[in-house]
Amino acid sequence: MLKKNLCGLFAALFAAGFAGCGGGPRTYTVVDGTMLGTTLHVVADVEGVSSQELYAAVMELDREAKASMSIFDPASLLSRLNRNETDSVDRHIAFNLRLADSIGALSGGRYDVTVKPLVEAWGFAGKAAQAHPNVDSILDFVGREKVRIERGRLVKSDPRVQLDFNSVAKGYTVDLLAELVERFGAENYIVDIGGEIRCRGVNRTGEAWRIGVETPFDGNMSDGEYLQKRIRLREGGLATSGNYRRFYLDADGRKVAHTIDPRTGRSALSRLLSVTVVAPTCAEADALGTMFLAMGADDALAAAERMPEAKVYFILAGSGDTYEEYVSPAMEQLIMK
Repeated sequence: MLKKNLCGLFAALFAAGFAGCGGGPRTYTVVDGTMLGTTLHVVADVEGVSSQELYAAVMELDREAKASMSIFDPASLLSRLNRNETDSVDRHIAFNLRLADSIGALSGGRYDVTVKPLVEAWGFAGKAAQAHPNVDSILDFVGREKVRIERGRLVKSDPRVQLDFNSVAKGYTVDLLAELVERFGAENYIVDIGGEIRCRGVNRTGEAWRIGVETPFDGNMSDGEYLQKRIRLREGGLATSGNYRRFYLDADGRKVAHTIDPRTGRSALSRLLSVTVVAPTCAEADALGTMFLAMGADDALAAAERMPEAKVYFILAGSGDTYEEYVSPAMEQLIMK
């Protein structure tokens, strides 16, 4: 199913200037680099902590997250669980399975972290795509009910069941990164891994953090050059999901995208092009974004309307080259005019 774009849709950060305001200038430490194989950006008011010290701590977290949840590292705990070389789970995997259950209950079967065999067959898990995946055969061992945790052990009803947390692990790691900068004393910060964000407080000018959502045309790999909307956020997590970056055309010219519907075993493609979610945590925003995208336009719109508290922004294909937009009532106050 749902393999959320590991790179995600880029949510561009807008610097709001460097002058102080009110009680004087705030001192912010900035860290840029790579994390989880994608971009890293941290701005935090950590007093007495150099960017080098903060970066070293962030890199230790990067190693911990990849050693636990990566499907691309054959030595990770998740990879070993998928190969049935161990059944012991750590706190990261246990958390993500619990969150997957809560989101899955809302999804009508569209959100399921046992999707890895399908993601792999279609070429989005580090292996070449199969020319003609035997989807029906693979679906026999896909299903969240086929795996559970008992006393710290992963129990599978079929040894072929495999887990893929790419729809939530990056957002979850963003939350861990936010906890890290808070332990360093930050009260105002924004942390960004590959466009997935957690923030708190205000920027250097004392204003809310400003985040841009990209225009979702196929192949848009720009670094925030084409933006559809800007969002103003003081606290919480934000993630954007879409199928315009991680896709390919098959031999018949049909688009195959990384978001897979676990009910059909095939790409979840509709006129819903981009989903941006704001939630209390980035893990929740990450998983919900993938869920809505996998639902397709009509079901996602209906689900959003049944969730009045949901902060969502959908970009849909309109007629010709135009776009249509849906902004939930709870999200409207965050959209910059």
